[in-house]
Amino acid sequence: MKALIIGTGLGAMTTAMRLASRGYHVEMVEKYHQPGGRLNQLKKDGFTFDLGPTFFSMTYEFDEFIKDVGLKQMPFTFRELDVLYTVNFRGEDKRYMIYRDLDRLAKEFEEVEPNFREKMEKFLAGAARFFHDTEYLVLKRNYDSLFDYLLTLLRVPIRHSPKLLRSVWSEMERHFESREVKEIFSLVAFFLGATPFDTPAIYTILSYTELVHDGYHNVVGGMYKIVEGLKKELDKAGVVMHFNTEIVDYRYEGKKLTAMVDQNGKTWEADLFVVNADAAWFRHKIFKRKKFSEPKMDKLKWTLAPFTMYLGLDTKLKDTPLHNYFLGDNFKEYSGKIFKNAIKLDQPYYYVNVVSKSDPESAPEGCESLFILCPVPDMRNKPDWSDRDQVAQNIINDVSDRIGVDLRKHIISQTVMTPVEWGEAFNLYKGSGLGLGHDLDQIGGFRPKNYDEVYGNVFYVGASTLPGTGLPMAVISSKLVVERITKKYGSLHS
Repeated sequence: MKALIIGTGLGAMTTAMRLASRGYHVEMVEKYHQPGGRLNQLKKDGFTFDLGPTFFSMTYEFDEFIKDVGLKQMPFTFRELDVLYTVNFRGEDKRYMIYRDLDRLAKEFEEVEPNFREKMEKFLAGAARFFHDTEYLVLKRNYDSLFDYLLTLLRVPIRHSPKLLRSVWSEMERHFESREVKEIFSLVAFFLGATPFDTPAIYTILSYTELVHDGYHNVVGGMYKIVEGLKKELDKAGVVMHFNTEIVDYRYEGKKLTAMVDQNGKTWEADLFVVNADAAWFRHKIFKRKKFSEPKMDKLKWTLAPFTMYLGLDTKLKDTPLHNYFLGDNFKEYSGKIFKNAIKLDQPYYYVNVVSKSDPESAPEGCESLFILCPVPDMRNKPDWSDRDQVAQNIINDVSDRIGVDLRKHIISQTVMTPVEWGEAFNLYKGSGLGLGHDLDQIGGFRPKNYDEVYGNVFYVGASTLPGTGLPMAVISSKLVVERITKKYGSLHS
């Protein structure tokens, strides 16, 4: 039985491996010129950059995947981070180092948050209870209907229900007093492409996964080693990938899809199809479903868009660690206005990853590779990016002032990607970086299903379907969709 997978993101690659290990003949088509989706790589002027994600948690999902597909070892090497990240506030000299070690972490905040350790332990204990009560019950399972999902929620212990009604920010306010602590530990909401004021408090579980449960990791040699490692295993399994191939149409008979059609008019036939393009976008753009019309898509809550910069410097940044957040002094105002494009991007909030601190081979001798991510409004709210150079310059000026190194004198390679380029490269709806947001009415059974409503042989994997956004979620998503497929078609070991 042949499966055609549209896209080659992490969800697609792990789905392909799982299906191939169960005896399916798998073929993959990809719009971009190389695999990985948003987990991609840019090489330019002797520098190497990870295009999107730079660190992650829940590595055990990869362990489960490796076991499931019968590999003897992981085809890439994780590296645990000791200092998770640093946080810099505009106008303040103090730089907060976020350690996984609670004793060292408590020392960082002793001046601003009395009894920090005690408060943090209480906060993390609550997040831990919620995580372990819902991980297998809610997160790692398929739903056949909205009713099925709501029934599942009724099985969640009642003590967690207030978390469904509070935001990440209000949860922080219940535990901590200082502005610094509340702002720093609510940054997890930005990892989901949202802000702490519009993200449900249930996502404080991310603080538990980063500080206690699994910590943060990156990959030796850069995050793209995940893609390269999986690609080698897929090659061995006989899975063929076709690049520069964009699906624009389809063929069907009754309730069954028979083929996808690419931009050159070529038909790609298969018995079943797995879509790793954004699950809402694909229903909107390719299947042209009424439920996913443009007005309805625009009303959905989408994650913030990425404005990314990839800089090659001819100097070393001795005092700038690997992962850094640069925040302003107007957190609530900025968070409230960034989605709607109601704030000027002259003093933006952004993240800086000094790639070459972790992987020296990503930059020539004596040089540094720098990745900068600034979450910005998607193209519903800011369609015009003709000011891209000015926004880039604002960020470069701000970083320079705050780290005490004039980057303008040292940049020898510069690439900028706005939501326009991100949207075009990876078919992201209006440039939204992480797909659909994680509001309560867009998670679990409310998310676009991982099986198609019309065609019985079409399935979905990735950020905008179950269970949500992030690298470990993509791996879980592949597990859930393969469960659906094998439930319907069985395992085909020959």
